[in-house]
Order: sequence, then C-alpha cells, then structure tokens
Amino acid sequence: MKYITHPLIKPESLEERQYQLSIAVRAMDGNTMVVLPTGLGKTAVALLSAAMRIKSKGGRVLMMAPTKPLVDQHLKMFQDLLIEPEGDNFSGFAMFTGNTKTSDRKKMWEESRMIFATPQVIKNDIIAGRYSLADVSLLIVDECHRAVGNYAYVFIAQEYMKTANSPIILAMTASPGSKDEKVMEVCQNLSIEIVETRNEEDDDVRPYIHEREVHYVEVDLPPELEFADLTLKKILQSRLDMLSDMGYIVPKENKLTMKALNGINAHIQRNIQARNSDAYLAASIHAELMKIRHAISLAESQGSLILKGYLNKLAAEGMSPSGTKASQRLCRDPLFVTLIEESDKWESELLPKFQLTYEIVNKQLMEFPDSRVIIFANFRDTVGLLTDYLNDRGIESQRFIGQASKDSSKGLSQKKQIETLCQFREGEFRVLVATSVGEEGLDVPSTDLVLFYESVPSEIRSIQRKGRTGRHGSGSIVVLVTKGTSDETFRYVSRNREKSMKKGIGHLANIARINSKTNETLTGTIAAPTKTGQISIDSFVSSGPAIIADDREASSGVVEHLHRAGVDLTLERLPFGDYAIGDRILVERKTTRDFMDTLVERDLLGQIKNMADAVLKPVLIIEGTDLYSQRNINPNAVKGALSAIAIGMGVSIFYTENAKETADMLFVIAKREDSERGTAGKPHFHKSYKSKKESQEYIMSSFPGLGLKNARILLTNFGTLKNIMNADEDELKAVLGIGEKTASAIYEISRKIYE
Repeated sequence: MKYITHPLIKPESLEERQYQLSIAVRAMDGNTMVVLPTGLGKTAVALLSAAMRIKSKGGRVLMMAPTKPLVDQHLKMFQDLLIEPEGDNFSGFAMFTGNTKTSDRKKMWEESRMIFATPQVIKNDIIAGRYSLADVSLLIVDECHRAVGNYAYVFIAQEYMKTANSPIILAMTASPGSKDEKVMEVCQNLSIEIVETRNEEDDDVRPYIHEREVHYVEVDLPPELEFADLTLKKILQSRLDMLSDMGYIVPKENKLTMKALNGINAHIQRNIQARNSDAYLAASIHAELMKIRHAISLAESQGSLILKGYLNKLAAEGMSPSGTKASQRLCRDPLFVTLIEESDKWESELLPKFQLTYEIVNKQLMEFPDSRVIIFANFRDTVGLLTDYLNDRGIESQRFIGQASKDSSKGLSQKKQIETLCQFREGEFRVLVATSVGEEGLDVPSTDLVLFYESVPSEIRSIQRKGRTGRHGSGSIVVLVTKGTSDETFRYVSRNREKSMKKGIGHLANIARINSKTNETLTGTIAAPTKTGQISIDSFVSSGPAIIADDREASSGVVEHLHRAGVDLTLERLPFGDYAIGDRILVERKTTRDFMDTLVERDLLGQIKNMADAVLKPVLIIEGTDLYSQRNINPNAVKGALSAIAIGMGVSIFYTENAKETADMLFVIAKREDSERGTAGKPHFHKSYKSKKESQEYIMSSFPGLGLKNARILLTNFGTLKNIMNADEDELKAVLGIGEKTASAIYEISRKIYE
C-alpha cells in the first residue's frame, strides 16, 4: 500500500488515493463543492486540503459538521494524522459545541490552529463578536447539502467571504439532492466556484469500491392491520368529502400527498383572511386529515403496537376537556370508535417486521460474529420497541436517537451519543438501532449490514443510510417493504430520485459556473427597497445602536439581520424579554404561532406581565401573518388578550411580517431611544402594585442597567432601600452579580443633587 507523503501528515498514516489527492489540489484554486459517494473518504480530502492550505497560507482551519458525534469523529481523525507546523502564534486542536462554555471559547479560538465545531455555536460567537473569521484560511463545511434557508452554514459562509483575509471554502456531501434549484441554492449560499464529483464508475474510484448488495424483503400486511388501514382510509375520505362540500378542491384519499395537503391548507388560510365563516371548521378538518394520514402511515409501515399507542393518544386528546375540536370530533366518529375497540385486542406485534429483523440480524451475526449492524427506523417509538425486542432475544442492541426528549421518550445527550458510537465501534455491542440522527457521517469500519425498517422517499436520506456499510469492505443493505402500501411507493420514489440525482451530478460543474457569474453580478448590489412607508435598516449608513439579544434568539433570522446591519449586538441570557434596548426598553418577540400556542398552553399574560413590570417601556412584537388562523380559538378571545396586554399592562404592540421587518423595527426603536436619551420624560410609567414588596422591587429596578433580577438580589442582601442607598461602592460590588459599573451608578445617582 502506498501512503501520502506530506510534511504535515504523519508518515504511513493516510493511504494514497489519486482521486482524493487530485480533488484536494483542485480545491486550492477556489471555493469547491466535493460530491463523493459515502465511504470514499471525504474527510481524507478535507485533511489533505487542510495540510496544503496551512503549509502555503498558514492561518486557522475551521471545520464544521451538523452534529457533535460527527464533529468528534473529525477531531479524532485530524489529531491522529495531522502534524502541526511550528512558528505560529497558535497551535493545537479545539472542539466547540453547545456544551463548550461561552467564557472559554474566545481563549480557545485565539490559541488553536484547528477548530472543529457545530455551526450554531460559531454563528452565535460571530454575532456576539467573540472572535473573527479573518485569519481562517480554510473553511470546511461537511454535509453541505444543509446550507439552505436559515441554516447556520449560510450565515457563516457569507460572513467568512466578507471578513476573511484569504478565504477558501471546501464543501462536502455524498448527496446534494435531486433538484437543480436546491443544488443551485447550496452553491450560491456557499459561493461555490468549482465542483469536483466522482461516482462509483470512475476509473480512479473503482478500485476502492466495495460490493454492496441491496435486498428488498416484502412483508404482508396482516388482516388486523388491513382492517385498520381500510377503516382509517374511510375516515380520511369522509373528511375529504366534507371539505369538498365546503367548496375546496380535494383529491381522492389514495392521491393525498403532503403537497396536496399544503395546497388545501393554503386555500383555507386565504378564506380565513377573507373572514369566511366556514374557514375555521375547514382548518379543524384539515387538522384531522393530518392525524389520520399519520395513523395510516403507522399502520402500513410501523406495525400494530406503534399504531395502537397513537390511536390511544388521539382518544385521550379527544376525551380531554382541553383537547382540540379535531380530536374531539374524531373520537366521536363511529368508525374510529370501532377501530379503538379492535386495537384493544392487539396484545403483541402483528406486523412481521420485528420477527424478520431479528431473523436477518441473527443470521448475519451467526455467520459473521464480528459484524456490526445498523438498523434505521423513522420513529423513536419503533427504535425503542425494536431495541427491546432484540435484547429480549439475546442480541445486544442499543438505541441511537437525538437529544430532545419527546413524550415518554428521553433523548440521548451528545456525550451519550459519542459514548454509544465508541462502544459500537469497539464491539461492546453489535447492533445499533437509530433514527435519522444516525444517517450522516457515522464511520464504523466493520458495519457489514444496514437494515431499513421502512422505505424512505428522500434520496438524500436513502443514500446516507446506504453509505453506512461497504465503507471498508463488502456489505449488505436490506429494506423491509410492506406490500401494497406507502412502503412500496417510497421504494420507487427514492430509487427514481437517486437515479435523477446521479444524473444531475454530472451537471454540477455547469451549475457552479452559472453560480460564479451570478455572484459576480450580485457583488455590490444594493438591497431591494422595502414596502412603501417602511424604514429598512439597510438605509442607515451610520453604525448601529446597541441591542442585547437573549442568547436563545441566536438561531433566529432577526439576529442575523441586526448583525449584518452593524448593530452593536450582545448575546446574553435575559431574565425577561428577547431584546433589551438601553435600560428602559424590553422587547418580547412572538411569532403568530408561538403567540397562540403560549396563549393556549402556557401563561402568555403572566410572561408578558413579568417583562412589563421590569422596565419603563415594554414592547411586544408579533411576527408573521394569519394570527387568528393559527389555532382554532374564538377571535374575540385573542382580541381580549391583546387588549389586556396593551391597555391593562401598558405594553406597546407592533406587528411585522417576517424576521427582516422585526429587525428593522428593533433598529428604529433603538435609534429613537438613542436620540431621546437625556430628554425630559416620565420617570415612571404608571402602574398599580399589589404589595409594598413589588413597589420596592420596581423602584430599585429603575436604576440604569439594574433590572428586576439584580434589584431583588440587592433587596435580599441589604433588606431595605435605605440600606442600599447608604451602602458604599465596595459594599455594593461585593454582592454577587453586581458589577463595578452598576455599583457606581447606584452610588452616584442616589447621592447626586437634583438640578
């Protein structure tokens, strides 16, 4: 075997593959997208590119991946293979994820040569001004097909191209997508100029391709699930008929796609806007369609136990006083009642997929005891039940799911995900049962078998899953398909899209050339004006005002727009509100959906009252359209809540359509606040308080920069307002959370003669 020879790569550590080397060399000429089938060493291309770039340009290398396990995997490979040059001011490797302390990241950045990170952390740090991308000589974007919409990759790439001294982007994916417009969007968002592709038929790739056999195993739908499927489809058709009678254009139940459902919903929303009296009922029926369609999917692909659990959940919602009208109406449907009664008789799994999975996996492990097997399933409940099923039959298995906890399913922390993968690689258990979180980038050298519990319609997900095997040796792929159901449909859809994508990859070079010309055309273009009568932050030339954003807002488009406008932006955790402007204004931002959800499910009025009590000028921004159509709530109830907020609490309410308009509004409010500082104004907004304690808190919180939280801390420590006013600066500073600036302000204001 021949090895790569390079001054910054450890001797005899990286196999020499000509296609990897030629791609890395080409990537030094400009921003490059690399499309390589999974298992052909995209990370090796990244390593070679990093070594070349550091050797020629110095600087830092930033490599991003969407998940912590993938970031950790990249870090370990670079640590094992890369030799650091001497003579620079920085060296070493660092990993930035959501678990890395904010206070540590700035120092780690300044000291490190190679930074491996999840993109949201980098985006937050750039917005907060913790460091700059100026001396990053290579930005590596793994799984770059995600660089669409509001994903953090898009923001970071644009900032990098704008601020770096000598920028080059290396973007990598195995599956860019089957639609040219999406690939074009990725190329534009990452400023791609060059596309390097290889497929399994290329001469320089063929020697490294390992055989991967794909087997489709057909499964019969048992009579009980056939009955459930037929019953649910009858309910579905009856709801479609209701909508048809109300004047909506609907397909037959067997033609009801998500695209069709979205089209119906768009029609309903237009009618709600036009105050059509039947539109709210139509919206409720549409909600039923979504629930029933999901139940049909479970019946056809997941099995009786998963379906039974979902039906019982719907029944519980329908019988609850707080349940939606859609759930309540569904539970009164005689067909649904009959189905619930029948499902109560199902005591074990009826769909033979569980048994087939066990037989296939057991055969693999009996023939090849050192094998690793990955099973993919779409739903967490299936992952949990399947893991238990295999463990009960002597096949040691572990689940691999995302971090978020949903219903009764507790998520896996990033630390636990990494630990689970390490144990899997080292052979502590042989079978990993995963949701989609395991699709991207997992490198387990001896994964010999990948099993799809169901077909998936996405060509990207299908390719990612298949790529988990055949990476370092031959492998098998087994797909379980329930006959005569959506499983079969998805099988053909996915296969056709994969073919289309492979065909389209050949056109990527042309797309990159078009994109390169588009980028040149767009350079220096002035942003389009906003609607008549609206002020845009793009029109302000001077430096922006100071705004503090709650760090939980960092993923919103609002923060991105404020950053691009040059706002002096700080990210920190705010006790109340989402944005703080000066010491008098707090702004709570709610999307229309969030506003309605919080009104129904949480204490919206209490949340806004806490913010209103903390500052002189509380503001609520409601972002989006169709406020009254978000939930099936009487419009008068919503108007009552808005009246209570505006009149009862003295909160100013503004409406915006999108994140850009919200940013414009915040910018204008902040500019106006800047211009009004020092002018005469009411020292207190009139409020009535229930207790003397609230009055004490309010008086103390009115000191500049203090706020309600620190006011309470001071009152707890000193006992009375008098004691606080009599304290010297050192005594004030000694209180945890009170800084020198705040202590000085309290001391000086409480002693200054009023003029």
